[in-house]
Amino acid sequence: MVTEGLDFTFLLLENYKKLKISEVELATIFVIRHFIDHGNPFVTADLLSLKMSLHVKEIDKILADLLEKGFIEYTTAGQKTVTTLKPLEEKLYREYQLTVSKEQKIESSKTAKEEIANIYGQFEKLLARPLSQAELARIREWVSNGFSDEQIVNALKEALTKGKKSLRSVDKILMSWEARDDIERDGMTSISEDWDKNLEETIRIAKTPWIDSKDE
Repeated sequence: MVTEGLDFTFLLLENYKKLKISEVELATIFVIRHFIDHGNPFVTADLLSLKMSLHVKEIDKILADLLEKGFIEYTTAGQKTVTTLKPLEEKLYREYQLTVSKEQKIESSKTAKEEIANIYGQFEKLLARPLSQAELARIREWVSNGFSDEQIVNALKEALTKGKKSLRSVDKILMSWEARDDIERDGMTSISEDWDKNLEETIRIAKTPWIDSKDE
């Protein structure tokens, strides 16, 4: 069903055309919802006709179409038959999820393009020349590998301080930073400490006199 915080009416109005629900079916769904919300769990064509201007036979056909399309369902609760809109709610929620996912991808893509454009501009400014297609591709690769625009630009600045103007030098610097971060994250420092302790123990053992002077 539609989760808490998501309005059924809003989602239905936003998506009924996409779900190929006609306006007559839409009105019928709203009246069904009205009856269910007001304590009438089993909604029939006769009951709907009390609130609608359509003939009972027309409403009956609409209910059959909604049932066939998988928008409504008749289930058993205890010993009673009830009408539920849960199938429709689930479809609306899936549409909502797809919409949110698409919007997030668009926003993410837009942000990435803005970041890359910013990097391009700073590189061309610092190098005092336009970038080649190969260089543009290399920068896009860095971004896709998770390097921030600040890291990439700082790597170029460091390369320039060393008199290096090629993107290969920038790449080496980024790789060295990544390796350093990996070492810090994986606790390689503690491994080095263990190695030092083991070395000290090895030296101590080597210096230990294994033959007592009294035994000589």
